[in-house]
Amino acid sequence: MTAENRTVVVTGIGAFTPLGADAASTWENLVAGKSGVVALTEEWAEDLPVKIAARTAVEPGTILPRPLARKLDRSAQFALIAAREAWADAGFETPATDESSKLAPERLGTVIASGIGGVTTLLDQYDVLKEKGARKVSPHTVPMLMPNSPAANVGLEVGARAGVHTPVSACASGAEAIGYAIEMIRTGRADVVVAGGTEAAIHPLPIAAFANMMAMSKNNDQPQRASRPYDKGRDGFVLGEGAGVVVLESIEHAEARGARIYCEAVGQGLSSDAHHIAQPEPTGAGVARALADLFERNELDKAEIVHVNAHATSTPQGDTAELKALRKELGDDLDHIAVSATKSMTGHLLGGAGGIETVATVLALYHRIAPPTINVDELDDDVEADIVRDEARKLPEGRIAALNNSFGFGGHNVVLAFRTH
Repeated sequence: MTAENRTVVVTGIGAFTPLGADAASTWENLVAGKSGVVALTEEWAEDLPVKIAARTAVEPGTILPRPLARKLDRSAQFALIAAREAWADAGFETPATDESSKLAPERLGTVIASGIGGVTTLLDQYDVLKEKGARKVSPHTVPMLMPNSPAANVGLEVGARAGVHTPVSACASGAEAIGYAIEMIRTGRADVVVAGGTEAAIHPLPIAAFANMMAMSKNNDQPQRASRPYDKGRDGFVLGEGAGVVVLESIEHAEARGARIYCEAVGQGLSSDAHHIAQPEPTGAGVARALADLFERNELDKAEIVHVNAHATSTPQGDTAELKALRKELGDDLDHIAVSATKSMTGHLLGGAGGIETVATVLALYHRIAPPTINVDELDDDVEADIVRDEARKLPEGRIAALNNSFGFGGHNVVLAFRTH
């Protein structure tokens, strides 16, 4: 491999999700088919058309010291917790030093994305301004609400000096962050990059806005059954929150320090729809172009793919458009690929989705298990794929690969590929 096309591997994972406060508990509950969706019991939710969401299983304030948590938006809190887990899981110390980790800070980067940024800080501090006056607004407001706050704080935590980046592409943000990180290493900009996505948007304004777009499920009476990708009765996504982070590393750097390798991060495929600001292109043409881009620019055999962690948000149009794209690019091979929709359990984390779903994809390859898709009572007639329903499924032995799909408002399409090492 040349310096412009280095092999990239995953050496650390971290998660803070509706299913658990770490990657291990999140994975255990994904495989078990548990839902993290709950009823919103706050007074502010009483008049909302949607009264359910997938909150993190644990409050971040129980993990982070209070003085630190007060200076971080909730999205940055999630990212920092997940990044700390991933960093330690990769075998690094904090902050990075040449002596302790064999890693020069100038060769270390962070790419942490958020689709919305510090929206709760923005809205809460605006309420403070209106109700208590300008002098009561927190001096930490701007560093808390800026979308690059999670990336910046993770960069400060690990001592990253090769670059700190924040791609913002709606619900594709987390996946785009990981794809960007892969490219940083492949092109020689960095040896190690901490990458992922985070989101914290469970607030009355985003919920009301999404609900009025008719994008969210209103199945308030059955929270844990509301997110139902591919089911005939699906009526929209369930908003989730949390973060997923991975440590990516050049294989030379990982092997030189004797790191445990989860899998290879093969690369990404990108495209855009130019169709509609919110609706997916119904034929899946843009997604198919992203898949084609993945195969054209990366050394990946379609026959290696045995698993797809689908974007599948539980919207009527989006779920089937994605499958049409997979069918167009993979043909009959799709019949033998285990397709999982983990948003049926975690809800939709928007910009954080690509992060936690990358963690799920990496662990699916590492453990050779595809998580189930829950709540599929009656499969949509237009679904022509092998959906893993109700129970987790064993994946084949040998050299195998998996895809993680993420798409966002504005027509952003990102496909990530991973392969066993």
